Amino acid sequence: MKENEEEQVSLPFFGIPKLLPYVKKYRRLILLMVTLGLLSCVFDAGLPLYGRYALDHFVAGKTLDGLSLFILFFIAMTLLYIVVNFFTTYLCGKVEMSVDRDLRNAAFSHLQELSFSYFNRNNVGYIHARVMSDTGKIGMTVSWRLMDIIWHGGYLVFVVIMMFILDAGLALWIMILLPPVTLLVWFFQKRLVLWNRRVREINSRISSDYNEGISGARAVKTLVIEKRIGQDFADETERMRRAGIHTVRYSALFTSMVTMSGAVALALILWHGGQITIEGVIRIGTLSVFLSYAMSMMERLQWLIGTVSELISVQVNIERLTKLLRTESDVFDTPEVTERYGDSFAPKKENWEELHGDVEFRDVSFHYPDGDEMVLEHFDLKVPRGTSVAIVGETGAGKSTLVNLLCRFFEPTEGLVLIDERDARERSQLWLHSHLGYVLQTPWLFSGSVRDNLRYGRPEATDEEIMNALRLVSADKIVDRMEKGLDSPVGEGGDMLSTGEKQLLSFARALLADPKILVLDEATASIDTVTERAIQKAISTVTKGRTSFVIAHRLSTIVNSDIILMVHEGRIIERGTHRELMAKRGSYYDLFTSQWPELNGNVTISAL
Repeated sequence: MKENEEEQVSLPFFGIPKLLPYVKKYRRLILLMVTLGLLSCVFDAGLPLYGRYALDHFVAGKTLDGLSLFILFFIAMTLLYIVVNFFTTYLCGKVEMSVDRDLRNAAFSHLQELSFSYFNRNNVGYIHARVMSDTGKIGMTVSWRLMDIIWHGGYLVFVVIMMFILDAGLALWIMILLPPVTLLVWFFQKRLVLWNRRVREINSRISSDYNEGISGARAVKTLVIEKRIGQDFADETERMRRAGIHTVRYSALFTSMVTMSGAVALALILWHGGQITIEGVIRIGTLSVFLSYAMSMMERLQWLIGTVSELISVQVNIERLTKLLRTESDVFDTPEVTERYGDSFAPKKENWEELHGDVEFRDVSFHYPDGDEMVLEHFDLKVPRGTSVAIVGETGAGKSTLVNLLCRFFEPTEGLVLIDERDARERSQLWLHSHLGYVLQTPWLFSGSVRDNLRYGRPEATDEEIMNALRLVSADKIVDRMEKGLDSPVGEGGDMLSTGEKQLLSFARALLADPKILVLDEATASIDTVTERAIQKAISTVTKGRTSFVIAHRLSTIVNSDIILMVHEGRIIERGTHRELMAKRGSYYDLFTSQWPELNGNVTISAL
């Protein structure tokens, strides 16, 4: 089963046992919350008894003796009730926010430890829902929903006890109604949950269609599919309208049935209770208590069953989140490595060795965790420190796989990746990543200023060092044009800059970190020809003295590399310098001349 498929779950106690590790630290707060909630139930259930005393003593007795003391006592109890409710509500909110925070932090931190394969299998929307939506529902479950059960369930228990204490015979008349009313409420509540879930599912699809329609507005217009997109959107909204009508219909019937049940209970009490009151079996105050209890019991029963239904539905949220938290990364450090080098959140940098940059792939085979087809087979490559390696080949040849294995974003299925003549797995991922500079084909900047984004490469960098890195890749002109210079915001994902500008800043960020190993994955694909020449010159400068791997689509950017690898179906079919490979007139020659047909085979570096 894929991670993003809905699962049918059946968990004891609504999945709460799986949450105990995140809830037990708040057990004292929860215990106090529950205790105050039960005390609040006692106040609620006892409130009609004040009316009973007032009716029997003051009204029926036709006296005002003790009225002042009664009022003072009632005010004191009311104030105490308000204080209890205040602290109960406060504790509910505190528990909800605390558990919500802990679960989100745990989920987000765990996501940082997972390998690329997890993100390949699960889309952003699914992951976002686990971290934000599921955690919020779970936080509410262990606070407000738990409190709802205490409030409504405790109230019903206290009321039943009080009714039997006051008059067991009259209490039995009301108890006759509870089983059929409970079944009725349960019947309607299940269908309400079902139709509400359908409405939410359709609403999610509508949101998705809306986002696609807006985000892909340019494609919609160029493909002239406005009518089709609009019709799809209209179809979904019509489905939501029909599902919403079903929901409203059941809700109206549900409310009417509960109201009718309360009216029937009230009629029974008035009929039978009125008779025994006239006969002197019970007093008028007791009858008023039963009337109050009869009306409130039906409402509380409705709320209680509704809460239980919500708890049943939240099992899916609990299961999905706990499944995420239990997911193990395909790439991990052994306990011995973590003991010596630390992890991403608690590094032991005092034990880190210097990285020099010798890289070797020794008989490496690899297939992705969610596939069986080999992307690399028995791959061998030895790269001395300071060597500039270019990797070229058609799409799917295994170019990006090589650098992903080098960076330990994936682990080889067979064979070894050696860094400085040691298995990369013998040292921590953070140790390796701290010595890497990686520039992606699709540039990504974080919300914040230019300075903030560049300092992700090296937090302690000075403004002078930042400007030097910008000048090295010809990005200083971008900053000079911006109103606030280094303090200028780049927008969400860098959307205030062009793709080329974002790429240049990504170059500067990688170079500022002064990495021992530099990886450029189609890093010049989004840059215009003029900027490409500046970048090509910068690459020649910054790759000196450090090991570099350049995946290139534009072959003009890699002609000066120390070694060029022509990769086909996971194997190196040609290797050598640009001149050597052109002289062979093999696959590299064919690929290069297909990009430069005007040279008619007379290809030299100077010709470029």
